[in-house]
Amino acid sequence: MERRLEPRHFLVLGVEIIDEKSHTKAKARTTDVSRSGCYLDTLNPFPAGTIIKIRMVHDGVAFEARARVVHQAPGMGMGVCFVEPDAANQAVLDSWLAAAPLAVS
Repeated sequence: MERRLEPRHFLVLGVEIIDEKSHTKAKARTTDVSRSGCYLDTLNPFPAGTIIKIRMVHDGVAFEARARVVHQAPGMGMGVCFVEPDAANQAVLDSWLAAAPLAVS
């Protein structure tokens, strides 16, 4: 059963992650991005419910937002939903998605 709120787009980006509570830093990669969240490929995902800060850069432009870990798979990655990105960051993300192909399920 499909639970996503928005269509996913294929967009390969490096991601910097910071756990807001512990300040633990990590790096990840995403290929699956939507207006409401993304899947982060990382060997050491944070537990579900963790609030993180993410930063993705594409063509020299950054998208920064808070996100909540929705689910995780040890050794594989985690799905996150963005937590109310500001208008400027949402506009950046929207421009990237408009130019990116839809992801194949």
